[in-house]
Amino acid sequence: MTQKPSGETSFSPRPPDATAALVLADGTVLWGKGLGGTGHTVGEVVFNTSMTGYQESLTDPSFAGQIITFTFPHIGNVGANFEDIESASPPVRGAILRADITAPSNWRAAKSLDAWLASHNIPAIAGIDTRALTRRIRDIGAPNGVLAHAPDGKFDLDALLAMAKAWPGLEGMDLAKDVSCTQQYGWDETTWTLGEGYGRQDKPDVHVVAVDYGAKRNILRCLASAGARVTVVPAESTFEQVMSHNPDGVFLTNGPGDPAATGVYAEPMIKGVLNSGLPLFGICLGHQMLARALGGTTGKMAIGHRGANHPVKDLDTGKVEITSQNHGFVVNEESLPKGVKVTHRSLFDGSVEGLEVEGKPVFSVQYHPEASPGPQDSHYLFDKFVRLMKR
Repeated sequence: MTQKPSGETSFSPRPPDATAALVLADGTVLWGKGLGGTGHTVGEVVFNTSMTGYQESLTDPSFAGQIITFTFPHIGNVGANFEDIESASPPVRGAILRADITAPSNWRAAKSLDAWLASHNIPAIAGIDTRALTRRIRDIGAPNGVLAHAPDGKFDLDALLAMAKAWPGLEGMDLAKDVSCTQQYGWDETTWTLGEGYGRQDKPDVHVVAVDYGAKRNILRCLASAGARVTVVPAESTFEQVMSHNPDGVFLTNGPGDPAATGVYAEPMIKGVLNSGLPLFGICLGHQMLARALGGTTGKMAIGHRGANHPVKDLDTGKVEITSQNHGFVVNEESLPKGVKVTHRSLFDGSVEGLEVEGKPVFSVQYHPEASPGPQDSHYLFDKFVRLMKR
């Protein structure tokens, strides 16, 4: 990796066999081998430390607007299948890999990751020093960049740099409406088990309305497995539209983008649910927008949390959970009003990882208790939500 001096435009020498380039907004250029879809894509370049579950990460709607750098070097070695997906249309902008994708070596593989990426027109680049790129992101922050894949090796670097500089970034950007469903639907699929695949919930105890800001499928599966009949509604649904389903509780899903931007239409609905007294549970973006609806604020993180090994402490029990995380915004603790209690805290940086409203059946977490990928330490939160609704 080479980086231009401040105020200048310079590029590193291009290897003769390069078919892909990553151009950052500061003029840094990284060359490699192109994989997956062809063409170019622009987004925020972030890193993910998960050692497994790359297909779940690539299909996570929370990665909309982002290009993922995988710190684990062997991405693609188990291929791709039709079960380990979190959304039908992967919103991720691109992927950055250390090593070339090898032939699939797993009995569940249906195709190679390269072919899967191409089928969804997601460009990728391999052969990058991902350790150096991750250190750069860690030290300076997540940059905007353009990933270009050209099989003929022809690139207009000045145009790519201009594109990276012009992209506005995620702050102030509402992406939830881009990845949300466009009409309501019912969900009864339960979590996956070896030898059986996904099951069905045919005897639900409660009815949940899940507001889709970019829902991962495994969140909906976990709700169904906990005993819920789930009705999924679009992100821009009003309080009246949510309540027309006569739910026992309301769930706020994960999603991409700036919670302040999405909150313009989401916060009035959430305030209505808070005033109704219904149980309310939020995850990730849903957690952030709950905090805003309660009177708190949110802010952009320099690096963000993306991985499946993040320790979070439950402040009530003292228990430490290893969690899956994917977010670039955070709740500002000092902004939270009286009566809103911080329940969980990151042991990496001390940031807010969970909230509850005193005296109300309302709680949220910043991390992903449904995992996919990651540990299942926090699955109990779905059972907690169902218990609140049964009361």
